[in-house]
Amino acid sequence: MKKQFMLIIISFTFVFSCKNDIIMTKTNVNPPIAKKVEKQLQIHNDTRIDNYYWLNQREDQEVLDYLNAENNYTESILNHTEGFQKSLFDEMKARIKEDDQSVPYKQNGYWYITRYEEGKDYPIYTRKKESLAADEEILFDCNLMAKGHSYFKLGGLTISTDNTLAAFAVDTVSRRQYTIKIKNLVTGEIYDDVIVNTTGGMTWANDNKTLFYSKKDEVTLRSDKIFKHKLGTDASTDQLVFHEKDETYNTYVYKTKSKKYIIIGSSSTLATEYQILEADQPDNEFKVFNSREKDLEYSIAHFDDSFYIITNKDGATNFKLQKTNESNTSSDNWTDVLPHREDVLLEDIEIFKDYLVVNERQNGLNQLRIISWNGAEDYYLDFESETYTAQLGNNPDFESETLRYGFNSLTNPSSVIDYNFKTKEKTVKKEQTVLDPNFNKDNYQSKRIWATARDGEKIPMSIVYKKGMTLNGQNPVLQYAYGSYGSTIDPYFSSIRLSLLDRGFIYVISHIRGSEYLGRPWYENGKLLTKKNTFTDFIDCSKFLIDNNYTSQKHLYAMGGSAGGLLMGAIINMNPELYNGVVAAVPFVDVVTTMLDDSIPLTTGEYDEWGNPNDKTYYDYMKSYSPYDNVAQKEYPNLLVTTGLHDSQVQYWEPAKWVAKLRELKTDSNLLLLKTDMEAGHGGASGRFEALKEVALEYAFLFDLEGINK
Repeated sequence: MKKQFMLIIISFTFVFSCKNDIIMTKTNVNPPIAKKVEKQLQIHNDTRIDNYYWLNQREDQEVLDYLNAENNYTESILNHTEGFQKSLFDEMKARIKEDDQSVPYKQNGYWYITRYEEGKDYPIYTRKKESLAADEEILFDCNLMAKGHSYFKLGGLTISTDNTLAAFAVDTVSRRQYTIKIKNLVTGEIYDDVIVNTTGGMTWANDNKTLFYSKKDEVTLRSDKIFKHKLGTDASTDQLVFHEKDETYNTYVYKTKSKKYIIIGSSSTLATEYQILEADQPDNEFKVFNSREKDLEYSIAHFDDSFYIITNKDGATNFKLQKTNESNTSSDNWTDVLPHREDVLLEDIEIFKDYLVVNERQNGLNQLRIISWNGAEDYYLDFESETYTAQLGNNPDFESETLRYGFNSLTNPSSVIDYNFKTKEKTVKKEQTVLDPNFNKDNYQSKRIWATARDGEKIPMSIVYKKGMTLNGQNPVLQYAYGSYGSTIDPYFSSIRLSLLDRGFIYVISHIRGSEYLGRPWYENGKLLTKKNTFTDFIDCSKFLIDNNYTSQKHLYAMGGSAGGLLMGAIINMNPELYNGVVAAVPFVDVVTTMLDDSIPLTTGEYDEWGNPNDKTYYDYMKSYSPYDNVAQKEYPNLLVTTGLHDSQVQYWEPAKWVAKLRELKTDSNLLLLKTDMEAGHGGASGRFEALKEVALEYAFLFDLEGINK
């Protein structure tokens, strides 16, 4: 085959800057040059020229050769950091307690524990009957199951009501297409029942022989069907229970905490619908809980004879809690339990026989509110920190007098805590172990700072660095954000991040619009036709960090992945001069082309987030910020781009095309590196330690730009 690209390595010459500005100098290494094949894309009387459209042929050998050439080029450029990458990997791995286990939780007569063994990548799922002193029963050893696979993921583990059967799902490709199998926990036998192309989501009916599961469309990978499987039968005879025909919705199935109902959910970005069926009667028909209504979002929990509903009904932008009797569930019968509050986002609830626990967010911070059903108590748990993360844990038992929750912050390792409703005592069941004799959380400083955006909004940032640092404008800063789908990146502890902090980096999470950090309006003002607020918020945070001497343009770095990779692409088109280097992981950068192709996984379900470009208004707006469409002849910062060949969420060709176009048009001599994992997908490597190699590569890239080599 005729090669359409080149990788010519003549020699390496590394010159180290005395001012630590950069140690990777230009070498006599030529990057791969992708061929140009003009593709005209026309809609709304507008023509876009895509010269790299051909890269979307995953099975084409020429495409694979090009990706491998890019990998070889990246490896060549970063070859001198291989030893440093290895030491970073060893350093990060050494902080992790290898022989670790989860805090046990009890459900239906068994204590369940997930544990890891030293030197092994994958979890071992176990249980003990009635007492923690009982003999351990190994349900699944994923280390054995992963043998022979370059990627392995166990998902959807669900136990039958009589505790004798486990349905489980396996993905060995990394496209999130799971195969369901069933194991007899008494005999250890794996049954012949095999169900392919599922989401991995499933639940048992109470008869211990009926399994409900969700299946994906073969092409789009949208979860669009719910099936019913009878134990011991061929999957080809499974009954279709529900087909979600609206292409903007996904469907899923689960059982309520009460174990009384099987629930089929259908959700889009802006609306939800549920169907319910008594779990004791799996062959009956599902009943619609409340027919879908435009812009009506809700979620349901069952307790006693009622359903509790978190909903935005009647303009409750930040959501409220309502209740209805299980015999009449239409929205006309919903009544308030907790009314809507303009300044408080209602995120989740946990129900106990004597207490309601509410997970709220006010002014960006999580709060856990405890309310007794008898009305005698209503108070918040106290978290003594300026910026932190708290979330509800695993609480499967209505009868429990203990709430399990998690807590951590940028400086405090993750803890699992049990809170006793009666005694008001907190018991730390486990705190994350950091196996580093030099680690002391008191050596680090975290705080929250606020930048003023160009439209006057105050943008919060969570920041952490080593104490004693002088803010002289010369500190390296890594600024991270996501900013889409209402997904909030809370300030969390990372032992891996210590490798940055201990080498003088300041780490910043920018809580930009597009998340729900400051409530639902914060999200609404960062999507659709206000999406550019996400990008300008990040840029305005960057300018604040520079103007207030946290860093300078020579020492500011940005990082984001997936939709956060779109953010990276947008900011370097808008203000490339602000950043010395950028890491874009699995970046969603070809927005217009992807959103016009409804055969690509996830596209139709994304219309409420980005808009439908078949509508000219959304097309024009998308095109104005789409990173791929706005690459121009100008200077760009040093750039490391990563992707996975089997990614089902952001197809590998988006970053590949983006890099090819940047190579063609950029006028600088800065680094532009593309690393494709030829065996993994959106989440990267599956092993807990293999993933650290990816982080080591990213960190080595950043450190090298700073002149840090050990």
